Amino acid sequence: MGDFFQNGSVATLHNLSDRPTPDLEAELSGWSTDRPMALVLPCLYSELEGPALGPILDQIAEIPYIEEVIIGLDRADKQQFEHAREFFGRLPQRHRLLWNDGVRLRQIDETLRDQGLAPAEAGKGRNVWYCLGYFLASGRAQLVALHDCDILTYDRRMVAQLLYPLAHPTFGYSFCKGYYFRVADGQLRGRVARLLVTPLIRALNSTVGQNSYLRFIDSFRYPLAGEFAMRDSAVRSIRIPSDWGLEIGVLSEIYRYYSPERVCQVDVASNYDHKHQNLSPSDSKAGLNRMSTDIAKAFFRKLAIDGTVFSPEVFRTLKASYYRAALDLVDRYHNDAVINGLEIDRHEEESAVEMFSQSIMRAGDQFLTNPMETPFIPSWSRVESAVPDVFERIVGAVEADNA
Repeated sequence: MGDFFQNGSVATLHNLSDRPTPDLEAELSGWSTDRPMALVLPCLYSELEGPALGPILDQIAEIPYIEEVIIGLDRADKQQFEHAREFFGRLPQRHRLLWNDGVRLRQIDETLRDQGLAPAEAGKGRNVWYCLGYFLASGRAQLVALHDCDILTYDRRMVAQLLYPLAHPTFGYSFCKGYYFRVADGQLRGRVARLLVTPLIRALNSTVGQNSYLRFIDSFRYPLAGEFAMRDSAVRSIRIPSDWGLEIGVLSEIYRYYSPERVCQVDVASNYDHKHQNLSPSDSKAGLNRMSTDIAKAFFRKLAIDGTVFSPEVFRTLKASYYRAALDLVDRYHNDAVINGLEIDRHEEESAVEMFSQSIMRAGDQFLTNPMETPFIPSWSRVESAVPDVFERIVGAVEADNA
């Protein structure tokens, strides 16, 4: 039986019939004349040597409607960049590599830093931000999709599903978020989404009160999915977080600028598997330990902006409420896994909950200690206002590197 259930404040577009991918692509090709589309691929050089990226490129090479592929390359020296150019050269579409560690883009970064506009730290957020800046600077497309480069179960249908709701002439969406479920090696995955985000939202509802923002985030079936698409107007307006709160931060910015009727989520994969982060319980600056802290702070910052008052007492109550809600969900996930013949380690699940509880308190302490912390990178509208020729400089640097 198809799952057609609609809940929450955003539209959910399901995969009810496994419509053939070429059918979707034929429509997108027809619409691409009036609404050209781009694809952003943020990656580390090390992913070129992994098992996922080669097959991903083989799939992307078959996409007929993409105007431009924009690849953000991190942690690469000169020789590695040249190898990356050759590696991505298999793509028949127009494609450009942003060598984020190269001299030319570093010089632009220094100029923005002098203006207080550069990303505060390296990482995926910075990579995505510069890729989106090049998307605007290039001006070759109006719609852009983004997905990670470590997806082991990749199918080019994902790109079609992400862009279709934006490209359709009557739908009227400005932002589309992908969703899926996580199973790998016979085990239920997605611990941060299952055991941190969902119970934290429920705990916030009971602690600080229900509001439209929490309802908006809770509408997404997989809010931490790194796959999304948006119009160029959204790209120009939103701020990109530079820390591990990227996905929640982007959703928070979309909530700020658009009504829920302009936002949708779409089923992009029957199963999804990618690189797994370590829990790292003994190192608060690594793995899921740091990620969970940054995600919690992203929630606290947004709620504080909307008028929620936090205190040490509120965070202690929140931790207790979260812990109970998360343990209840552990029981539900265990039962769901068992009936589907999947493995789930209750000890590991509850250990993750205990670590996430500590992360919530750590995030609360950091928020109260440094309430002016702003991990968001400025919007490209602001950057262009401060540095009017920034887009020309970015295009020039990228073209010179790719020449």
